[in-house]
Amino acid sequence: MADPKGFLNHEREHAKTRPVEERVKDWNEVYQPGSLLPIITKQASRCMDCGIPFCHNGCPLGNLIPEWNDYAYREDWTAASERLHATNNFPEFTGRLCPAPCEAACVLGINQQPVTIKNVEVSIIDKAWETGDVTPQPPERLSGKTVAVIGSGPAGLAAAQQLTRAGHTVAVYERADRIGGLLRYGIPEFKMEKRHINRRIEQMRAEGTKFRTEVEIGRDIDAAKLRKRYDAVVVAAGATTSRDLPVPGRELNGIHFAMEYLPLANKVQEGDLTVAPISAEGKHVVVIGGGDTGADCVGTAHRQGAASVTQLEIMPRPGDERNAGQPWPTFPMLYKVTSAHEEGGERVYSVSTTHFEGDEDGNVQWLHLTEVEFKDGKLEQKPGTERRIPAQLVTLAMGFTGTDQQNGLVEQFGLELDARGNVARDADFATNVPGVFVAGDAGRGQSLIVWAIAEGRSAARGVDRFLTGASALPAPIKPTDRALAV
Repeated sequence: MADPKGFLNHEREHAKTRPVEERVKDWNEVYQPGSLLPIITKQASRCMDCGIPFCHNGCPLGNLIPEWNDYAYREDWTAASERLHATNNFPEFTGRLCPAPCEAACVLGINQQPVTIKNVEVSIIDKAWETGDVTPQPPERLSGKTVAVIGSGPAGLAAAQQLTRAGHTVAVYERADRIGGLLRYGIPEFKMEKRHINRRIEQMRAEGTKFRTEVEIGRDIDAAKLRKRYDAVVVAAGATTSRDLPVPGRELNGIHFAMEYLPLANKVQEGDLTVAPISAEGKHVVVIGGGDTGADCVGTAHRQGAASVTQLEIMPRPGDERNAGQPWPTFPMLYKVTSAHEEGGERVYSVSTTHFEGDEDGNVQWLHLTEVEFKDGKLEQKPGTERRIPAQLVTLAMGFTGTDQQNGLVEQFGLELDARGNVARDADFATNVPGVFVAGDAGRGQSLIVWAIAEGRSAARGVDRFLTGASALPAPIKPTDRALAV
């Protein structure tokens, strides 16, 4: 145990963010550089090294949290990095992007503020990169087996790295022009600068992983032919079919899916574009959807100079505290103020869009909405609450409905889908097609980055066992196991 009285002597402290008026003028990460290290040993000391560390169960990766908290407290950053990487290939991603279900399961959180596990995690990995503790780990010998990984998001990258280190020859196929999937083009720069992805890719290249960009399996390469070319295939193509809003006026110009809007802003930061073709500059922006993707749209609109930003959510405003239906250590649905929300805009709950109204040129100008309430377990409109709000740019951030089936990948492989439209798999993450496995959102549905990495690692073990008859890779999670996370 790091400090037996740590949780009594120190209050919870977060990483400090840069002033709003400063950070909305650029696209750099919102946190003050170097603000964590002066406080992180105290925060790590708050870990109680519980007899039953529920944080392990809250984390789909099973991170060894008390162990690396102890090392961080002692400032043994090398040992802390080793224990962190024992279960997580990319802690710099999760330390910035994960909603931290581990903190929701922290025993200290029963009657106090939980340990800042996420901040400790990102401090350890940033220090590891700084000191050179993160190095390539190429295999000692090659197996002679080949694996294709379709998709370069966190699930695909985790599977690829594990399989490469196991000695297999791995090629990652990505339909975009750069590696990273939603990490690259779905996550704004102010949440995670892309240099973090770039240096991991270089590490993986040094280990032997091959990358093929601008290749879409199902269109550019027939999936069935790919299957014949490789000894095994991992489908980690995500759940990229956006949920639409079929109301009158949906066809008007200026209404876009979030994943049409966000990647363009990232391409500007990559230097591919001077100005985003879809921009919020000078416009009244409405974001439909109250989740993290919606918040990403809000923060992006602020930086593009929107005249106003309004975020709509059909569900009621979550509470500030756990309710009886979400007891510890479950992951609660709580009211959350992200860095994007700190920067301005209005959040409106319990409203539903009825239709859009445009000008004579077919451009959206107004969004009509009405308040809704639950009656007999169903959401119903409240009479007399209809109104309209200005909307010159609308982004739809209402989640995703399943794997993209338009490119032919599912059909060409002959993959079976489950009732939710995801690729069906067994306990080893194997599909109905021999030698074809699935990991991440493609098999799980829209979920968290920490689940994607966990599934990528587990699918890699299933592939390794398929190829060699046994596997020394970590034991897999169950594809249906949602543990204590969403």
